[in-house]
Formats: sequence, C-alpha cells, structure tokens
Amino acid sequence: MRLHGKRALVTGGSDGIGLAISDAFLREGADVLIVGRDTGKLDAARQKLAAAGSVGTQSADLSTASGIDAVVERMKATGPLDILVNNAGVAYLVPFETVTEDQFQQSFALNVTAAFFLTQRLLPHFGANASVINISSYFANKMIPKRPSSLYSLSKGALNSLTKSLAFELGPRGIRVNAIAPGTVDTTMRRKSIENLPAAAQAELKAYVERSYPLGRIGQTRDLAGIAVYLASDEAAWTSGGIFAVDGGYTAG
Repeated sequence: MRLHGKRALVTGGSDGIGLAISDAFLREGADVLIVGRDTGKLDAARQKLAAAGSVGTQSADLSTASGIDAVVERMKATGPLDILVNNAGVAYLVPFETVTEDQFQQSFALNVTAAFFLTQRLLPHFGANASVINISSYFANKMIPKRPSSLYSLSKGALNSLTKSLAFELGPRGIRVNAIAPGTVDTTMRRKSIENLPAAAQAELKAYVERSYPLGRIGQTRDLAGIAVYLASDEAAWTSGGIFAVDGGYTAG
C-alpha cells in the first residue's frame, strides 16, 4: 500500500473526481477526510467508502472564511496532514457578456481563494514531505469551440500559477505542490452543464469530443485516481511544480 499511514484531506470529496480520488487513497492505505457542503451527499459517500478504509466527513462551505475555519479546526484534532487535495470547485460556462459579478466572485472564492487560504492555514499541520494536489482543468490552456469558458479558464489559470509559485515557496519546507489538469470528465457537474444546452448544441459537442480526443472518449473519474495516488505517494518525492494533463491526449495537439 503506497499511502499506508498517511492522512489525506480531499475537498469536494463527496462525488465526482474527489470521490474517486478518496476511494483510491483509501485503497492504498490512507486515512481520508472528505469535505463538502451537502451533508446528504457526504453521508452517502461515507457509506460508499467505508468498506475501503478509514474515512471521515466534514460539512463546510469553502467559499467562506468560516468554512475554511471549520476544516482547519477539524484538522487540529487529527494529527499531521500528509496530503491535501484542493478539488472543490464550480464551473460557470456562460458567455463572457453574461457573466455576473456574483458568478465571478463565487468562481474565484471556490476555485482559487479556497485553495490559497486552506493551504496557507494548514501549513502548521503538514507532516514531513507533505503533498498538495490542486485539481485544475485543460480549460486553463485550451478551449472548446462554442463552449464559453472565460471565467472558468481564468480561475483555473490562476490555480496553475498558484501551483507553480507554491512549489517554489514551499519546497524548502519539504512540501510538494502539483496540479492535475483533467480533460472532459463524466461528472454530475458536467452533465448538469450539458443539460442546459440546446439539443443541437449537445449533439454537436458530443461529435466534437469523439473526433477531437485521440483516445476517442471523455474521461471517467477513475482515470484521475492513479496520478493522484502517485503524486501523493513517496514515489513522487522529487516531483513538484508540475501541471499534469490527464485528458485522453486532447491538449497534445
């Protein structure tokens, strides 16, 4: 077990990519605390993951200072933290001209500010050779025609910059910082965003994905688990500052 004896915190861990990463961590021997806003989803996730290992839950809205405070207080009682996965996020894929100030503030609060200040506040609680993993997106570097992403791309680009700068700043403390940049992954959040598109646009997007992804399909949440385990493990002891594309080859061309 590559993560035996390690403690991990996964934000947005009650479904989607966060849930898949939490499951993989547990199966590799880590103790995992998952954070989310919806207590019902957290309870369901805990029941689903219980057979895989030691899992706890914490309800908190990380777009608020009080939510971050609640997580930090919880971690004070659990001992050193070895792995932090900043996965919680929101995606407003709306045209630039219609982006509201509320959508802008919410995007940065959850996609950037939460990762920044949660990592900062947890610094005193990191164990030796800790690993921070930020979940970014291919949208930081490459776009899809007719899929407006100015706000989402901006926030994930900021997260990539934070990843690289923290790798330099925290490296002397023995803390590694990396990011995973998934391509299109079949998650609840994606399905909800697709449902808001007209039928013709949905069909056009499906055809675009099939012809544009070298591997011929979008990702499944389990496709992100392996790279997360690697980055969290001692195998990645000399890996920091990387933005790892896991996208079926989409950004290769």
